[in-house]
Amino acid sequence: MLIHPQFDPVAVSLGPLSVHWYGLMYLVAFLQFWWLGRYRIMHHAQISQAGWTVQQLDDLLFYGVLGVIIGGRLGQVLFYEPGHYLTQPLEILAVWRGGMSFHGGFLGVLLAMMLYGRKNGRNWLEITDFIAPLVPLGLAAGRIGNFINGELWGRPADPSLPWAMVFPWVDHVPRHPSQIYQAGLEGLLLFIVLWMYSSHRRPRGAVSGVFLIGYGVLRWVAEYFRSPDAGIFGLSYTVSMGQWLSLPMIAVGIIFVIVANRQRS
Repeated sequence: MLIHPQFDPVAVSLGPLSVHWYGLMYLVAFLQFWWLGRYRIMHHAQISQAGWTVQQLDDLLFYGVLGVIIGGRLGQVLFYEPGHYLTQPLEILAVWRGGMSFHGGFLGVLLAMMLYGRKNGRNWLEITDFIAPLVPLGLAAGRIGNFINGELWGRPADPSLPWAMVFPWVDHVPRHPSQIYQAGLEGLLLFIVLWMYSSHRRPRGAVSGVFLIGYGVLRWVAEYFRSPDAGIFGLSYTVSMGQWLSLPMIAVGIIFVIVANRQRS
């Protein structure tokens, strides 16, 4: 049975300036997005033939950063902890402490991509198909940040499980390190699936659909190992807030894949 190392949330301190691990993980996420995007532009013929350039990637990253941070924070406030932030509104700005909702960030990015597409005359699904394979490893980095912060711990686990972990500030019950599970499922596994799937020419909307289905299903599975959040819809032991929010992603993803393949045929 393992014990969480209880990392110092501050990675580097330079006088009055403190750099938090959680913030560094977001920096890693944005950098890998940029690097993988450059790779796709330079090595995938269908991407370069669609007219994507590194300059456009830079612009996309700017829009995406705003969507992730604003949407992710507002999603945490509205979906998961409305009561807390209603009494402590200034804490909404304290993003370095953690507390970012994937589903909120996802909606923020979708809106940002719509604005980018309208400004640059690109189809929205063309944009989401391009960025979908660039996202999962960034999600993995965020989950590692959750682990370092010691937040979003898992449900109680069998003490005989070799990697069961005690989070001492919660209790002395061995738990699943669900942050690591999510980094592996929604991060690494989803990245491998999407990268391989998008390496061949696909009809418009298909890659986006596979992302939605893949994330929704893997998040649904991971939620059974994570201590569920009550959220604004209340708490059910069998269906958590994260699972409720994943259901429409799966449904829309299936529709995208069906429509995309019908158009190709």
